[in-house]
Amino acid sequence: MIGIIDYGMGNLFSVSKALERLDVPYTLSASPDELEQCEGLILPGVGAFPDAMKALEEAGMKEYVLRKVDEGTPLLGICLGMQLLFEESEENMLTKGLNLLPGRIVRFTGKNEAGTRFKIPHMGWNHLDQRHPEASLLNDIEDGYVYFVHSYYVDTPDPSVILASASYETDVPAVVGRGNVYGTQFHPEKSGSTGMTILKNFCDLLAVRGGKE
Repeated sequence: MIGIIDYGMGNLFSVSKALERLDVPYTLSASPDELEQCEGLILPGVGAFPDAMKALEEAGMKEYVLRKVDEGTPLLGICLGMQLLFEESEENMLTKGLNLLPGRIVRFTGKNEAGTRFKIPHMGWNHLDQRHPEASLLNDIEDGYVYFVHSYYVDTPDPSVILASASYETDVPAVVGRGNVYGTQFHPEKSGSTGMTILKNFCDLLAVRGGKE
């Protein structure tokens, strides 16, 4: 069963409906105790990074998530939820993240080195460029577009955690992963067949670990 973490800042309805379409059982809860028996976790997110970290800590979710990841539970962060997986963010003020992946969340400048201007936020459909097509999360994805809404992106010193990217002002990490920790900067639940395939692939990881019902 998948556990959707409710800490007051997530796109809960759309994620829940996507899992229903995949016929995957899930629990939506703000209680670590209620999520304890879930074999996989989804950390959604919409809003500002500092507010999200504060909400996670106040809900007792920060330590819970870190413990579950340490135990080997697969975790998928979506949009802001993906950003929370990294070390820190510059949004509003420098704020520490979950520190599960290396990197800092930084704001788009609005133009690239050639002087071409870009609108902020990065909003709409963009092509997904696979860097590690062998990654389990990218199974059966040959080519596709996914839906982004964000003003900040991940700047990581470790390119090996970038499974796929998108081009917008710079190379934007779009799918990240290492070990049992994964994230998508875009909204897979709003990204048509490509996004649904990625969600299915994450759910299939539970079967590999012997946990899917």
